[in-house]
Amino acid sequence: MKIPFLNAILDRIPGIKNPAAPLSFREKLKWTAIIMGIYFVMFSAPAFGVNIGVLNSSQYAIINIIFAARIGTLVTVGIGPIVLSSIILQMLQGAGAFKLDLNDPEQKARFQSMQKLAAIVIAVIEALIFTSTAVSLTSPAYFWIVALQLAICGVIIIYLDEIMTKYGITSGINLFIAGGVAYAIIAGTGTILLPEAANSLSVGGATAIPQMILDFGPLFFAIVVFLISIYVLDMKIELPLVFSQFRGIGGRLPIPFLYVSVLPVILATSLTVSMGIWLRVASNVSGPIAPAVHFLAYYSNSSTGSPQLAGGLIYLMQPLGFLPYSTNYGGVGGYGNYVYLLATQTSPLYMPWGGAPLLIPEWVHFIVYTLILILLCIVFGKFWVGMTGQSPKEVSEQLQDVGWQIPGFRRDPRMTEGILNKYIPTITVLGSIFVALLASFATLTGAIGNGMGILLTAGIMYGVYQQLEQESVFKGVPALEKFLS
Repeated sequence: MKIPFLNAILDRIPGIKNPAAPLSFREKLKWTAIIMGIYFVMFSAPAFGVNIGVLNSSQYAIINIIFAARIGTLVTVGIGPIVLSSIILQMLQGAGAFKLDLNDPEQKARFQSMQKLAAIVIAVIEALIFTSTAVSLTSPAYFWIVALQLAICGVIIIYLDEIMTKYGITSGINLFIAGGVAYAIIAGTGTILLPEAANSLSVGGATAIPQMILDFGPLFFAIVVFLISIYVLDMKIELPLVFSQFRGIGGRLPIPFLYVSVLPVILATSLTVSMGIWLRVASNVSGPIAPAVHFLAYYSNSSTGSPQLAGGLIYLMQPLGFLPYSTNYGGVGGYGNYVYLLATQTSPLYMPWGGAPLLIPEWVHFIVYTLILILLCIVFGKFWVGMTGQSPKEVSEQLQDVGWQIPGFRRDPRMTEGILNKYIPTITVLGSIFVALLASFATLTGAIGNGMGILLTAGIMYGVYQQLEQESVFKGVPALEKFLS
């Protein structure tokens, strides 16, 4: 890229050096523990000048899970800037805005510097947006102090992720999400499910025990979704391979059912949630453009004083409103109250030309959300396969370069590509649809930890298990294999 001022900036962005020598598992585990310790200190510490009462607001549950954040604390921005910068740059690269050969180490390093710069800029912008719309300030005078804290900590998370990727057992994004979901499950069980079950028992009567069991439904569904996720992650098609230069040497090419893992859900949800965050700045807009803005996203004032997404197209694209324990239903109310409100509650959809809004039932909202999530997951699944070198053409070329071929066919990448075209595109679409349906099911049933969060955590744990297995870590630490199995 021949943009002098941009190159000058990229050359001055600090980076984390790769380890001088390969790290042992114990060293990686030590770095992982240190980084996660820092993250959880930031996760638990409210930003100075913020009203800590907002930390328990459930309207931000989706943002907290997807972005490994906790609104009001030092990790309010979370991993959002990292994810969004990756999406934006991958789209620009795919659209031909710039051409970088990511197989070239120098150009790959340049791309990573561009991604880091974009993430830093987004962290600053989102710190300002969150400070002005999401967090509850103890005094307006603290605005810039809080925004500065959130921006600095957002940049720290960017570098923690880079350190984890180079020195830890997996990427920081993965473990930050898994840590946040684990916290949500433990905190949700302790602060919502247990009190609800205790209340059911205290009422007494013949229905006390059944009602208490029903109160643990979110935990039950969380376990069900987790087990389904682990089972499906291990489903795959294996194509036989032979090594062309040596007879008798063969192998298999695994094509997992979730070919792009749960990444489509991350990208799809990050996009819709980010659109809602960015449109908060226009929540109080007035004048001729107000109807068009409200058509996209309508905000109402919440009990914390910050605007809450309550209607519009962006609202229909998010699972807000039909979460069993969301603020829309007054907090804890039990499954019976939840089902009743799901059938009767409505949300407004304003028309761009003004007038009275359409009242959309929440059950229709759920259907629209599921269909949009499926569509976005398919689009992002196919997009990611093409952008990350996992398309049939690129996989066939990789096999050709290594010397593998499918037995019974000529050693021609076009032949291999034709065979892979029978599997990869179909599996990409089916896998994307499956994760979208499982995520929406988990969200509808109120699975504690959020549907997307459970899916992500299951995928992360499975990926870490495979990585450790490939690195033969289990041979030296058999107790670890037994624990993770």
